[in-house]
Amino acid sequence: QYLGPKTKLYAEELSRANSGSGMPQIDDLWRDAGDPWKGARELDQREGPVHVGRASKLAEADHFDNFVARESARFLRNHGSKPFFLISSFLKPHDPFMPAERFARMFQPQDMRLPDTWGKAALASLPAEIRESIENNRPTPELRAAERARERIALYYANLAHADDCIGQVLRVLRDLDLEKDTIVVYTADHGEMLGEHGLWQKFVFFEPSVGVPLIVRAPGVTGQDQRSRTPVSQVQLFATLSELCGLGAPAGLDGDSLAADLREPARTRDTTVYAEYALRSPRAKYMIRRGDFKYNHYTSDTPELYNLREDPGETRNLAPLPAYRETVEEMKRQVLAWKG
Repeated sequence: QYLGPKTKLYAEELSRANSGSGMPQIDDLWRDAGDPWKGARELDQREGPVHVGRASKLAEADHFDNFVARESARFLRNHGSKPFFLISSFLKPHDPFMPAERFARMFQPQDMRLPDTWGKAALASLPAEIRESIENNRPTPELRAAERARERIALYYANLAHADDCIGQVLRVLRDLDLEKDTIVVYTADHGEMLGEHGLWQKFVFFEPSVGVPLIVRAPGVTGQDQRSRTPVSQVQLFATLSELCGLGAPAGLDGDSLAADLREPARTRDTTVYAEYALRSPRAKYMIRRGDFKYNHYTSDTPELYNLREDPGETRNLAPLPAYRETVEEMKRQVLAWKG
């Protein structure tokens, strides 16, 4: 509604098919009738549903992320004088990798380096669904070519720069309103981006670039500058963490404990177990457990994976098939299946 007739430009940049409202978040409204933009969209030269990336045809102010930044600033100006809880949910750096023009000019494909694992995946040891994604990237088939891969990497960084600029707009308003001294700020995301690692793109896997997400916290009187915890944690711990930092007691029975102590002493490490899941109650269901040096990935109907993240941080050697790791695999399998219930 904000874009008016310019919604057409937005719809043309998204993946196909789509409702023109997202990726698509409200597809139930149009699923029975099909893609509402079919026949009205000006098609580009993409081979699959997702474009490699280019500078957006939308003006910078018309991007969803700039809209979120403006509305967040409006909220703070109107309601920042009393306790508040604000979620600013930006789309970028998610695809489409089509940032505003000034950000697209910041990064050039020829300056991008392909990941060290590009073209080196040990396909025979990987689950079939990962092999299929490496060999046949259906969303963006063009990425089989190294030059197109560099193009996409450059535009991903441009998307990230655009998002960073929008987040900065919100943080500046906090400062200008003299709110940053007693406001907790958390930056996180729902998934990562493979960005060519192992020849993979987007998310959907338990490799670190996909399942690992940013978690940056600034809590007045608690966190310092440039301190990083090495303890693996989970987003399920955020509720308990924010409750403690705000001086509110957290209810019993939560899935995760508070990270407040880790924020106060980021140099300390402790033993933790972190879980993840994907595609529950479907033939593609899979589960991950990370404990100590090891990460185990259990697939409902595919090859399991086990990686030693200390010795093999790039996750290039699947240890699950090796007899020497049979006990580790069985123990972690029992634990992750007990967790999923």
